[in-house]
Amino acid sequence: MTESPAEQRLLVVTGLSGSGKSYAAHALEDIGYNTIDNLPLSLLRGFTGEAAAGRGAGGRTAIVLDVRNPGFAEAFPELLDELRTLLPVTVVFLDADDPTIFRRFSETRRPHPLAHEKTLAEAVSWERRLLAEVKGKADLVLDTTAMTVHELRSVLAEHFRAPGDPGILAVSIVSFGFKHGVPPSIDLCFDVRFLANPHFVPELRPRTGRDADVARFIEEGSATGPFYGRLLDFLLYCLPNYRRENRAYLTIGVGCTGGRHRSVYVAERLGRDLAAAGYPVRISHRDDTREGP
Repeated sequence: MTESPAEQRLLVVTGLSGSGKSYAAHALEDIGYNTIDNLPLSLLRGFTGEAAAGRGAGGRTAIVLDVRNPGFAEAFPELLDELRTLLPVTVVFLDADDPTIFRRFSETRRPHPLAHEKTLAEAVSWERRLLAEVKGKADLVLDTTAMTVHELRSVLAEHFRAPGDPGILAVSIVSFGFKHGVPPSIDLCFDVRFLANPHFVPELRPRTGRDADVARFIEEGSATGPFYGRLLDFLLYCLPNYRRENRAYLTIGVGCTGGRHRSVYVAERLGRDLAAAGYPVRISHRDDTREGP
């Protein structure tokens, strides 16, 4: 159903090159936005006027704008004030620290849009200066330095999904050894030290919980099946309720003594089952390669 002019809103996503704008556009598409990448500024005023008059495509619209658009940094702040007289405009600015930007360009091997006759460091520094005023105009600034793709998607959904849409909950699962300390920032923590321990089997000791023989040994323990079934049922009950309380992501810790066998096995199995249930899942193993106390 087409929105009335009073309900029309425009979301502008901008920010540094390499800060995650493309991922943000995909995330917004997934929650129902019509997304347009780098609409020329010469067309933006007319597009906004059409939307304000209730013409054109219905629904929510997000436009990605950045320095690839000639004159963007200089013209957009003043143009934004004009657009906001036509309809509500929300500006999201994505940022990240320099080492993260450098790493992302190195991984993708794409050139920085301002890197003509400049080093990458010089281009990033220049872009920061160019976009300082745009950043100051933003309604929401997101630092994506430490964000995974799933976490960025979750944060955007938290802010911009439609009312009544519970969205999705991104889940991080970390295995660890209690003798090395409990990781910080865990929301739920499960102690699996009562499961059958492969550490006392010489041929299994150097392996990890991802090994098929180690998994088989743990599964043959009498406590594993009943425990895991209850654990999965518990999480499948809790996660939708966390989502309804506007949680964007949740970190689950699974600990055993050393963090090599039982916790790794349970974390891997949980990751597979929660992913099959539709949750974005990231699994990490803090201590599976650690030796000694």
